Amino acid sequence: MGFFSRLEARVRQIDSLLCVGLDPHVAELSSPTVEAAREFCLRLVDATADLAAAYKPNMAFFEVFGADGFRLLEQLIEAIPAGIPVILDAKRGDIASTAQAYARAAFNTLHADAITLSPYLGYDSLAPFLENPARGVFLLCKTSNPGSGDLQDLSILKLPEWRGTAGSHTIYEEVALLAHRWNVADNLGLVVGATHAGALERVRRLAPGLWILAPGVGAQGGNLESALRFGLRSDGMGLLVPVSRALSRSGDPRHAALDLHEEINWQRQMIGEQAAMPSTVAPGLTGDLAELAEALLQTGCVKFGQFTLKSGLLSPIYLDLRMLVSYPRLLDQVARAYTPILRTLSFDRLAALPYAALPIGAAVSLVGGWPMIYPRKEVKAYGTKAEIEGIYAPGERAVVIDDLATTGGSKFEAIDKLVAAGLLVIDVVVLIDRQSGAAQALAQAGYRLHSVFTLGQLLDHWERDHRVPAEQIAAVRQFLEKSAAV
Repeated sequence: MGFFSRLEARVRQIDSLLCVGLDPHVAELSSPTVEAAREFCLRLVDATADLAAAYKPNMAFFEVFGADGFRLLEQLIEAIPAGIPVILDAKRGDIASTAQAYARAAFNTLHADAITLSPYLGYDSLAPFLENPARGVFLLCKTSNPGSGDLQDLSILKLPEWRGTAGSHTIYEEVALLAHRWNVADNLGLVVGATHAGALERVRRLAPGLWILAPGVGAQGGNLESALRFGLRSDGMGLLVPVSRALSRSGDPRHAALDLHEEINWQRQMIGEQAAMPSTVAPGLTGDLAELAEALLQTGCVKFGQFTLKSGLLSPIYLDLRMLVSYPRLLDQVARAYTPILRTLSFDRLAALPYAALPIGAAVSLVGGWPMIYPRKEVKAYGTKAEIEGIYAPGERAVVIDDLATTGGSKFEAIDKLVAAGLLVIDVVVLIDRQSGAAQALAQAGYRLHSVFTLGQLLDHWERDHRVPAEQIAAVRQFLEKSAAV
């Protein structure tokens, strides 16, 4: 029986996805001693033994005590009741010969049931841990820490042919694809942080059957409902929710564990019922788009209040996507939101419009590998006196990239310059369509407008999630209706 078959048996037996973290931070102990660490861990085990689908001791907090800490870890794993899997959070990763020694230490000396590993050295560094189907591996895929994107979100052009699509994808998506392929003995899963709902959704789509360990709920700020909604398999299984500090720092760890167990199962039930129920309303934003909609609010790219527009009108909403340049990771998110639309279109070059769309266009160019040009607002009075910057040839097709679409006026000005240079323009792609007539105006002139969001979609989403007061949402809708009437 593979490790995950045994884990599933435990999950079904007690109807729990809770994984209890055993992290004896020295700062949380009654004294900085091994004895205090032992008392700390055994207290959590005693309080949660009937609720824990698994335990996850973090090796670092035992190693800090030296040889005594290693012995404590060995004794702790032995003390955990039989039938409850123990996942050693060690994040190992080394060449094959060293990996063999690490595997013997984890599985033969410490008698852990599973371990967390880094995929950075490739399959041969993992093979010693996967030899025995009864021992499991959780492979670091998209980790919960803020800096995870430094490497894990980087785009790569290598793409397995069986996926059937062209373009780039991220390193963590490649890890998910490889894990899906390498899981031949039912003993390989993934670590995907609950702090990254969009990544959870993408990983679940790429590896539909794998178990996911989703740290980050609680002290790190991960949302439990989102983690379950995007990380659960269709059978309501496949996700472990590890929690440490939220239990250990509570006055009553058992009460806190009971509350969390009940919340997890209630959310599972609601998600299952919603999936089985025919929808009578338009679906809300999910995954990457939901995450992006939230980020636009949090960073102030979308503001609610009273604002005087260029036209002189008073608006209850203001969209300022020029702020994206101050948030590089958000700018990358925005660029990735454009790419699914662009991959459905036929074009030779991106044509980003000054000024707000220039950084967006550059980010999209980097993500998708498409060359970019841009029409200048003012013709250069010196040098080449260029009206369009970048390399292009007459007869090529350009897709216009902008941040917003309102009436379409600025799009026509740019398109005129591109067409005058001999370029063919059919499509315009924006992040947000304000639904103020741009789509209709462009269509009448023979152009097609595509948007990542409509403003109506965003309003519906923020209203559904109670992120913006209902009266402010109503004021914007009323403003849009009046603008459309004019």
